[in-house]
Amino acid sequence: MPTERSAGLAGITVLVTRPAHQSQHLCELIEGDGGRVIRFPVIDIAPPADPSAATRVVEHLDNFDIAIFISANAVDHGIDLIRRVRGHLRARLTLAAIGKATAERLEQQWRHVDICPPAGYNSEALLATAAMQSVSGTRIVIFRGIGGRELLGDTLRQRGATVEYADVYQRIKPEPAALPLFQDYSRGNIDCVVVTSNEGLENLLELVGDAGRKLLLNRPLALLSQRGAALATARGFTGPVLVAVEATDEALVDVIRQWWSTTGVAGQRK
Repeated sequence: MPTERSAGLAGITVLVTRPAHQSQHLCELIEGDGGRVIRFPVIDIAPPADPSAATRVVEHLDNFDIAIFISANAVDHGIDLIRRVRGHLRARLTLAAIGKATAERLEQQWRHVDICPPAGYNSEALLATAAMQSVSGTRIVIFRGIGGRELLGDTLRQRGATVEYADVYQRIKPEPAALPLFQDYSRGNIDCVVVTSNEGLENLLELVGDAGRKLLLNRPLALLSQRGAALATARGFTGPVLVAVEATDEALVDVIRQWWSTTGVAGQRK
C-alpha cells in the first residue's frame, strides 16, 4: 500500500490500453502510487500468420552485420524464431535496440546491446547515433512487427546499407468482448487515458464506439511520442495531451503525476 507521502496519484483512475502481457509493470507503478487502474487492452500481439519470409531471413542471419530490434515484442518473437530456426543464438552480430526497454529485453534473452540511443527511443533517435552514420556496405536486418514504420530502413538504405526486414509479429485488434466492462466503468469517471502507440489510439476509438468517443475525447491523454500527440489532435482529442519525456513506464507515470498534482483534480483540491 502506498504511504500518504508517496501516494502522488491518490484518487486518480487511469485507463491503460497497452497489450495485456505488457501492462503489468505500468499498472503496478500507478497502483503503487495510489492510483486506480482500468485495464482495457486495445492491441493483441501474435506471431505472423505466415512466418516464412521472416524464417528465410533468420536462416541467413550470419550474412548480416547488424541486427536492429524495434521493440520488446520484436525481441520476444525474434529470439523465439531464431531459436526455433537455428537452434542457437550464436551469431557475430552487432546488436542495436531502439530504446531502453528493448535493450533490457535483449540483454535478458541474448547478450549486451552494442547500439542504443541515450534518449528519444524511436527511429529518429537511433538514426542519430554515431554508429548509424557510416553504414555504407553494411548488411542490416531489422526485427519488427508487420506494418512498422519504414523510416529506419529507408534512411539506412539512403546511407548505403543493405537492409532486410524480419517481420516477426503482428498487432491484432481484440474482439470487443471487453466493451461492456468499459461501458460500465465509463459511467463513473476516467481521469486519464494511457495509449502507447498510434495504432492503439486508432483501435481505442474504434472499439469504444460513438458513446465512448464522446467520453474520451476531452480526457487527458498520456502518450509516448509527439507523433502520437499529433494523431490525437487530428482525431479530435481536446483534453490535455501529456507526452512522456522518454518511452518508459516510469516516464509515463511521471507525466501523469505531474499533471494530476498541478492541473488535475488533485491540484484543484489544494
